[in-house]
Amino acid sequence: MVTRFLILLMALWLLPLPAPAQNRAKVERQFQNWLQQEIWPEAKAAGVSRKTFKSAFSGVALDWDLPDLVPPGSTPQVPRQQRQAEFGVPAKYFNRGGLNGATSTGRQMLQRHADTLARVEAKTGVPGRIVIAIWGRESAHGRAKIPHNVFRVLGTKAFMSTRADYFSQELIAALQIAQAGHVQASTMKSSWAGALGQPQFMPSSFLKYAADGTGDGRADIWGSEADTLMSIGHFLAEHGWQKGRDWGFEVKVPASVSCSLEGPDQGRSIADWEALGITRVSGRPFPAAERPGQGFLMMPAGRYGPAFIVTPNFYVLKDYNKSDLYALFVGHVGDRIQYGVGDFTAPWQGLDKLYRSEVAAMQRGLEALDHDVGGADGLVGFKTRRSIGLWQESQGKEPRCFPDSSIKSLTSN
Repeated sequence: MVTRFLILLMALWLLPLPAPAQNRAKVERQFQNWLQQEIWPEAKAAGVSRKTFKSAFSGVALDWDLPDLVPPGSTPQVPRQQRQAEFGVPAKYFNRGGLNGATSTGRQMLQRHADTLARVEAKTGVPGRIVIAIWGRESAHGRAKIPHNVFRVLGTKAFMSTRADYFSQELIAALQIAQAGHVQASTMKSSWAGALGQPQFMPSSFLKYAADGTGDGRADIWGSEADTLMSIGHFLAEHGWQKGRDWGFEVKVPASVSCSLEGPDQGRSIADWEALGITRVSGRPFPAAERPGQGFLMMPAGRYGPAFIVTPNFYVLKDYNKSDLYALFVGHVGDRIQYGVGDFTAPWQGLDKLYRSEVAAMQRGLEALDHDVGGADGLVGFKTRRSIGLWQESQGKEPRCFPDSSIKSLTSN
């Protein structure tokens, strides 16, 4: 018996190591060669000195714990689970603790920084409540720990991720920030996605939109609250924020209006939406100044949650973060901070638990039927939602416009 056990142990010991463990050392060498052969020439052409480059990558190795990695020789896969809250279950994103905390602290910050926010609004047209809501969501008003080495994060993602070209550009931008002396390379900390400072700007956004809020000639998004607030306002203004317009309104959508009418490419005047029978949940009319303006139907959970008529400013918020839930959270928290509004009237209903990989399979099924879902990535954006609604209508079903177990048959198409 003992002999048999020893033989088994020897056999297990002689088995080859898993491929990732075998190859990591080789991939690390490829990474270091790639930095020197591909990134350094680009950085040099962008005005980065050899000294800055060496300081940035001193001791930097690949971060194998980051999501969406595609090591050399492997094939990109849609992750089984969703790691980004902004693209997950709506009810979880709008949890009670998160809403209350963002509102309570946001009100304090609105008062504390009233003078700075008045200057931001005068210069950019962006209301203080919106700036404060973004600041809170991005870095808990500067209190969140931002632990990652930006050059390790961006280096890893530029070398082996599903968006390598994008992260390569961001890596060069980060090197330019260090070269310009905005912050020392050795102290440049980021999120796991490479976002910097209190407003969580990607490096290219810092170079374009970071602004001086104190008059000292610098844009310090790491240590200056005033610079952070001015930078957020400047970003939104440069992306088209329309002064005087709201971000949106919670509404009731009658059954006669299909949820497949959602999307920024299906806008019409708010008065026209009103003529279709859409009304505000408050019972109040839409503001007279808003009625001629363009509005868009937005139903982030299809018929399983609240519905909204949003303005172009909502999509400016989406330029800050591509998630519908993020933009909705910012607008809603801003309203709670300044106007004391309560929860959405319509509840977030319980949704079937589906893995991101299952949603991607549904999306491929819809693509096979010539629907434009915005890409089979497992993320439920407006194109996926309305495509589901259109397919449900074609099957003689009530359109619900959100993935659930009843449409799993799409995965076999």
